[in-house]
Amino acid sequence: MLNIDGPTTRASLPFDRLIPALKRAFASGCEVPLRHHHTVSATPDAAGTLLLMPAWSAASGYMGVKTVCVYPGNSLRKLPGLYSTYLLYRVETGRPLALIDGNEITSRRTAAASALAASYLSRTDASSMLVLGAGRVASLLPYAYRAVRDIRRVAVWDIDPVQAIRMVEQLRADGFDAEVAERIESAVCTADIISAATLSTEPLIRGEFLRPGTHVDLIGSFTPAMREADEACFASASVFVDTDEAALKSGDLLTALASGTLAHADIRSDLAGLCRRAHAGRRLADEITVFKAVGTALEDLAAAVMCFEAVANH
Repeated sequence: MLNIDGPTTRASLPFDRLIPALKRAFASGCEVPLRHHHTVSATPDAAGTLLLMPAWSAASGYMGVKTVCVYPGNSLRKLPGLYSTYLLYRVETGRPLALIDGNEITSRRTAAASALAASYLSRTDASSMLVLGAGRVASLLPYAYRAVRDIRRVAVWDIDPVQAIRMVEQLRADGFDAEVAERIESAVCTADIISAATLSTEPLIRGEFLRPGTHVDLIGSFTPAMREADEACFASASVFVDTDEAALKSGDLLTALASGTLAHADIRSDLAGLCRRAHAGRRLADEITVFKAVGTALEDLAAAVMCFEAVANH
C-alpha cells in the first residue's frame, strides 16, 4: 500500500487537470452514501466534528473513504482547524491501495469544485474576486479560479488581519493584483466573484450589497449552525448546489428555506446537472448566481484516484 505524503499529493493535483477530472466524475457519477457526522466533545472547550465520507465506482474500479476532523477552536492553539486522511481501495476486492494526505485532497478538490461551478455560473469576463477567509482552502481559490477565468484582481478578508496580509503577499508574489479588504461591504460591491471559505456562524455577505452579475460561492456552512450569507442573498438570485445534501446540512440554505426567502423548487440544479448540461448555468449577464457547496465524497474519490494513478505510474 502506497503512503502518499502532502507534498506529493499536492504536486499530483494541479488545478488545470483536477478541474476537468471532477467534471468527468460529476458527469459519470458514483455511489455516494450520506456522510456520517459525529460531534466529538473531548473537553468543554475542544468540541470537534468527525466526518466519514465513503464513495465507490464499479466503472472506475476504485473505492475510498475519507475521515475528517474539524476543530474550530484549534485556531486558538495555532493549529489547523481541519485534519483528514484518505484510504483508497480496489472496489472489486477491497484491497488497500494507498493512504493519501486527506488535507491536500480536501483543500484542492474543494477549491477545484468551486472553480468548476464558477465555469458555468460566473460571467465569462469575470476578472476580480473577493475571498472571505485566508485558511488552507481560501488560499487556493484564486489559483483554482485562474484555471477557468482570467482572474487578475483579488481582495482578501479574514477575521485575522495578519493571516489576510500573509495571503495577499503570497498572491502578489504569484502575479495577482492583491489587496487586503478592510470592509466586506465595500469589497462585495466591486467584486465579480465572491467566494467565502470560513467557519463563520454569522452572515458575512449581505444581499443588499450584491451588484447585478455577481457570482457568490459559499464553501463554509456545512452544519445548520454555520452561515456565510444572509437570506437576502438568495431572494433574487439563481441558486445552485453541489449536491442535494446541501439543503439538508447548510445553515445558509436552511435559514433561507425556513424564512420563505428560498423554496426547494427555486434551486436550479446541482453540479452534476451542470456537468451533464442538463442545466446551462448562467443565462444573463446581470444575473446574480449563488453556488452553495457542502462537499461530496465523489470529489474526494476523483482526486484520490488521480493522485494514486499519477504516483503509481510515475
